[in-house]
Amino acid sequence: MNEWQSKQPEENYTQQERVWESLESHSLGQPRPLLLLLLAGPAACAASPADDGTGPGGRGPRGRARGDSSADETVPRHDSSYGTFAGEFYDLRYLSEEGYPFPTAPPVDPFAKIKVDDCGKTKGCFRYGKPGCNAETCDYFLSYRMIGADVEFELSADTDGWVAVGFSSDKKMGGDDVMACVHDDNGRVRIQHFYNVGQWAKEIQRNPARDEEGVFENNRVTCRFKRPVNVPRDETIVDLHLSWYYLFAWGPAIQGSITRHDIDSPPTSERVVSIYKYEDIFMPSAAYQTFSSPFCLLLIVALTFYLLMGTP
Repeated sequence: MNEWQSKQPEENYTQQERVWESLESHSLGQPRPLLLLLLAGPAACAASPADDGTGPGGRGPRGRARGDSSADETVPRHDSSYGTFAGEFYDLRYLSEEGYPFPTAPPVDPFAKIKVDDCGKTKGCFRYGKPGCNAETCDYFLSYRMIGADVEFELSADTDGWVAVGFSSDKKMGGDDVMACVHDDNGRVRIQHFYNVGQWAKEIQRNPARDEEGVFENNRVTCRFKRPVNVPRDETIVDLHLSWYYLFAWGPAIQGSITRHDIDSPPTSERVVSIYKYEDIFMPSAAYQTFSSPFCLLLIVALTFYLLMGTP
C-alpha cells in the first residue's frame, strides 16, 4: 500500500462496502467490471487532492474558498454512488439517445366504413331496404370484389345479433355454405362458418375466412373478410369461381350464438351471381314492395279517380 492510500479515512472503505451490499441486494444483474468502474470513479474523485480543497490557492474543484460555506450549500452533491448508478441505469434503459422516452406501438386502425360509390364499378353490391339506402341505412347490405386469389365480402345489417350470406344451388335453405358475422356479449364481431342442414345452421370448425374485422355501432353489425376463390373439394365450402344463388339473412343472437332470422322469408338473389360481374342491385323491403307492385299501383289510381269524380 502506497503513502497516498494509507492516508484514506477508514470510513471510505466502510462506505464502499455499504454500496456493494446495496447493489447485491437489488440484483441489478450488471457485469461486475462495470460496477467496479462506476464505484471507483466517485471514490477516486472524492479522495483526489483537487477535490479536498488543497489545490493551488486553497480552492476547491470549482474555485471556491475552503471557508465559503454558502458556496457549499448551492452546489448539489450525490449522497451515494448507488444513487448515481441508478440514475444512469434508468437513462440508458428507458430513454432514447435524444433523451426522450422510446415511442410506444401505434394504435390499431379503426374499422374503415364501407364505400357505396364503388358499387357496380369496382365491386358488386346488394341492397335491401328503403330505395336509395346505403351500407349504413339499408336493412341489409352486401358487397363483393376480387382481390388476387381471394374474394372480399362486406356485410352490414340493422341488427344487434348477426348478419350472413349463404351460397346455394337454389333459392331454398338446405345444403348451403354460409358465412356469418356474429356480435357476441363482449362487444366483439366474429366471423363464423356454417352449413345449413335443412332449416338449421350448423357451425363448421373449418373456417375459410381471413383478414377478419368487424364492428357493432348504431345498432348495426358490420364486418369485412376474405375467403379463397378456389378451395379443395369440400361438402361445406363451395368454389366461388362458380355461380351461386346468394341468400341474405340477419337476426338476433343469444350469448354469441345465432338464432332464427328476423323475417320469415329472407331475400335471395333473383339469379345466380358471378363474382366476376359487378352489379349494383337494389331489392325493396316488404314495406316498399306493397306500394311498388303493379296491382297496388292500379288500385291506388282507381281509388284516386273514384274520389275525384265522386259517386253519382
